[in-house]
Amino acid sequence: MMQYWLVKSEPDVWSIDQQKKSGNKGAPWDGVRNYQAAKNLKSMKKGDQCFFYHSNIGKEIVGIVEVIKEYYLDKTDQSGRFVAVTMRFLKKLEKPVTLIEIKKNKQLKHLSLIKQSRLSVMPIDSKSWKILNRMGKI
Repeated sequence: MMQYWLVKSEPDVWSIDQQKKSGNKGAPWDGVRNYQAAKNLKSMKKGDQCFFYHSNIGKEIVGIVEVIKEYYLDKTDQSGRFVAVTMRFLKKLEKPVTLIEIKKNKQLKHLSLIKQSRLSVMPIDSKSWKILNRMGKI
């Protein structure tokens, strides 16, 4: 069964447009050094979909990406403890969904995006996935 996630990236480091340019071969989602976020990466399965969130600059969900390769050792981690997955671009949201809008929606108050704002990879329940898609005009 497909699961839903939210992944964060600073747009000046890796943006939705760079993800789109990586094409069907996708790009590694690497550099994650938080143990809870790494555990979430390990739980991702091929075909799972993720909201792509621009953090720090923008603070908004801007698109959707898909996991195309399950976890493997992160080549950027010298310690050998952390993992990466490969994701490919699926689509941009017609209307980005800002953190302010998310916080205003009472049905989304439970999201890790609000409760654990520093977490870079987090699960999204299917009800919230549908609400956020509507908010993004998908």
